[in-house]
Amino acid sequence: MNAIELKLLRNAEYLQYVKDYLGIINLNTPEQLGIEAKLTTLTTKATELEALYKKALASDKTKELLLLDERRDDAVNGIYYFLLGYTYYFEADKQQKAQLLLTNMELYGSGITRLNYQAETATVNNLLRDWENKSDLADAITSFNISAWVNELKTVNEEFNAKYLSRTQEYGDASPETIKIKREETNTAYYALRDRIDARHLLVETPPSPYATVINQLNALTDQYNKLLINRVDNSSQGTPENTDQP
Repeated sequence: MNAIELKLLRNAEYLQYVKDYLGIINLNTPEQLGIEAKLTTLTTKATELEALYKKALASDKTKELLLLDERRDDAVNGIYYFLLGYTYYFEADKQQKAQLLLTNMELYGSGITRLNYQAETATVNNLLRDWENKSDLADAITSFNISAWVNELKTVNEEFNAKYLSRTQEYGDASPETIKIKREETNTAYYALRDRIDARHLLVETPPSPYATVINQLNALTDQYNKLLINRVDNSSQGTPENTDQP
């Protein structure tokens, strides 16, 4: 069957993919395909994962994190587009200083706001450290009079990190399980079921195979999610900052 990089799917996408996968199989009389045990295992893991995910979304701290992350992204995007505009300015000095700061931002990748929570926090910290400690960058910030914007980015990044650590502590106190661990368990169950279907299909000696229909349907589903991942890579290669779905 068609392959997909499960690790590249965001949590909501991953969960929906697995649920769709199970839905298709359940529409194809799984009791006649000899895969009920593997199907039950994956269903159980998916249910456990969904419960953890809903718990994360329901957290007040998660809602606050989403707002802080949006505010942080607005600051990054605002500074980015402000500087991008000045690369077309009619004064060469302004152009050069804007490009200097943009080049520094690009050292950390073309899509800072698309990074996961922890990576974006660390990246913004490194970026701000450059702007504070490198004289040419600090001078450029001053010349554009955007210190208030930079201070906003620093403040919200610090607030975000504090809230994120607090939420992590809350999760740790509530349950030893994490979404990451549960995803790994779900991956194992997913591959076991997929491989069982593939193996039984290959062992059919007299066509037509009773597995052909469900395999075609599952491949069509996987292709849809692969297109989603391809489109995301294409968008990120354009260097346009955009938000990322969390947690």
